[in-house]
Amino acid sequence: MQILYFDVLNPFWWIATAIIGFKAFAFVDAATRREDAYRAADKKTKQFWLIILGLALGLDLLFGANPITGFITLIGLVAAIVYVVDVRPAIKQLTDGRGRGDNNRNIGPYGPW
Repeated sequence: MQILYFDVLNPFWWIATAIIGFKAFAFVDAATRREDAYRAADKKTKQFWLIILGLALGLDLLFGANPITGFITLIGLVAAIVYVVDVRPAIKQLTDGRGRGDNNRNIGPYGPW
């Protein structure tokens, strides 16, 4: 019987954990956004981003994230970075930042009322 051992003192373990966390954030954020916001921002569809980010996260969870020699890990990381840096701000600009549409009817000078 083999005992799983994670070397938390190894800096590569922390890098791999951060990569998986970043990909998980990107996937969850993409899943919570509205479908029509992707089209309105002139970006790829929500389904496209969910597939790409889900594959990137799933493969890292299944095979382990190897930030140094893992080609698949690095490709998935690039996809997550593109989503967070390009797609997410465009969608947030069209919505109120929480994935819903603009509802500024009840906004006063100091916030909602």
